[in-house]
Amino acid sequence: MHAFRAAVEAGDFDALPALCSEDVVFRSPIAHKPYQGRDQIGVILRAVSRVFEDLTYVREIGAEDAADHALVFTAKVGDLDINGCDFLHTREDGLIDEFTVMLRPLKAVTAFAERMSVEFAKEMQAAGLSG
Repeated sequence: MHAFRAAVEAGDFDALPALCSEDVVFRSPIAHKPYQGRDQIGVILRAVSRVFEDLTYVREIGAEDAADHALVFTAKVGDLDINGCDFLHTREDGLIDEFTVMLRPLKAVTAFAERMSVEFAKEMQAAGLSG
């Protein structure tokens, strides 16, 4: 099991930034431009942890020692079911340097985007970052 998956399943979202390189690139399903950097990933993932309910990984694609992994998940946003996939690329040292998320269906993604905008703003303020 990928360490990222293990941390998410344990509810340890604060451990996730340490699994990423300093210059990690994060591509969000709801943002036009990618985010870059470990601090941004921490903000995003803490906000996600408050928006998604019952997040469950249902499949992991990629060999244990492979550079690329796909983590397929289900979750809830309010009363809506959402499906998604976390695509992770790791460097030779094992740190994640690319992280892309895809989500469906549209109605749930729209609800996710609305809730994320509120939680992301709270996290940015708490972290003292501008966005």
